[in-house]
Amino acid sequence: MFRLYDTRTGQVETIGPARRGLLRMYSCGPDAGRPAHAGDLRSYLVADLIRRNAEHRHHLSVLSCETVSDLGDPAHGEDSEHGFRADCSALNLRPAEHSPRASEGIDPVIDIIAGLIEAGHAYPAPGGSVYFDARSFASYGELSGNRLAGLRPGAAPPGGAGGTGEAQKRFHADWALWQGTPAGRGPAWPAPWGAGIPARHAACSALSLRFLGDAIDVQTGGIDLLFPQHEDERAQSDSATGHEVVRHWVHGDHLLFDGHANAVRVADLTARGLDPLALRLAFLEHRYRQQVNLTWDALGAADLTLRRWRHLVAEWACSPSKPLHRPVAERIAAAFDDDLDTPAALRSLHQLEQDTDVAPGAKFESFAHADQLLGLDLARDVGRLG
Repeated sequence: MFRLYDTRTGQVETIGPARRGLLRMYSCGPDAGRPAHAGDLRSYLVADLIRRNAEHRHHLSVLSCETVSDLGDPAHGEDSEHGFRADCSALNLRPAEHSPRASEGIDPVIDIIAGLIEAGHAYPAPGGSVYFDARSFASYGELSGNRLAGLRPGAAPPGGAGGTGEAQKRFHADWALWQGTPAGRGPAWPAPWGAGIPARHAACSALSLRFLGDAIDVQTGGIDLLFPQHEDERAQSDSATGHEVVRHWVHGDHLLFDGHANAVRVADLTARGLDPLALRLAFLEHRYRQQVNLTWDALGAADLTLRRWRHLVAEWACSPSKPLHRPVAERIAAAFDDDLDTPAALRSLHQLEQDTDVAPGAKFESFAHADQLLGLDLARDVGRLG
């Protein structure tokens, strides 16, 4: 099988399905309240690469779920969600089998919260809110390394409850699963403990369990979600089921642009005449666990490489057919299996491009074969030369 770095264990782990032949994967979906930027898309590329490797290299079926967070204003978020889907398509990110909107999954959220209250992992508070009892989950902090002093069942709250506005908490580390909403102050859904809105991480737990079941092989996301969101999700899901739900946690690192927090969008690339897949290639030039500082020069260089490769692939396609170059195919496969080492895979293609001992027909087959994993549409111009 292939290997990925597991954030929880802190080491590269062998990845395989809990249920034979079917890899179940969950990704925290987009925030429908704002347009997606390149940093968001880099996170979803990780899930796409895992899917491609599982399907093409290891002949697994993949069942994935990606919850859309639209709880703030469901109607307002529709345009942003459509834009996100268009950006994903432009980057050849394959859609999840299930993309539930959080606003359409309130019943499962209420069910999981009710179960957590009954089991003693959560408690209602005045005003209609419900909090998770952090002390009820002994391994809280294991995922992110943010272990909290005194965080064990029965421990006294260090320093009492939270600050202003959080006096309803019993413990400083408790977090809201459901936030009570006064009448007329924004979206609200009825619940046994009072009208309100579920927290995003509560919706993620409820909907991932609903659509993927209680054995999820991989959960992906950006490192910015590690704490507190993913830490909270793990506590909620594991407490609701009584066992470890997510077998492996995989996080991509931050993306900067010219040294600053990234706000570049796919539309910015197309406005400059760049192919959106140049952004995908620029991502692939770095390991997903490496912080990346993109620049317009780097994107321009990626665009030139992409166009050159497509032209060469179209030329090679006109040559007599030859079997793919097996050594290169094996090196690329090994690179993907080794914690998605995409820079190594690209180096193999650059070397093959320059190798005069390999027949053009074999180069065509090798590039087309590698593109099943890379997703760069390298054969796009085949048949268009003239």
